[in-house]
Amino acid sequence: KTAFFNGDIDEELYMIQPKGFDDPKDANKACKLQRSIYGLKQASRSWNQRFDKVIKSFGFIQTYGEACIYKKVSGSSVAFLILYVDDM
Repeated sequence: KTAFFNGDIDEELYMIQPKGFDDPKDANKACKLQRSIYGLKQASRSWNQRFDKVIKSFGFIQTYGEACIYKKVSGSSVAFLILYVDDM
């Protein structure tokens, strides 16, 4: 669930104050989201887009035909990164 906190969002999204974190004197106020959170429909996609951008900045290349496998070649060494997220 915490992986989704690292996704960027492009829209303005608001949510009601979560139970336990609400401020009684400002009970009618909403929270503006600055990051993606678990449960948003676009949370998986926004996290994956950010992950893809960051991992490619380290020199990894996404393999053709399989979007979850990244490869990096450095001299005679080859590294594979296989991305698996279980959102069950």
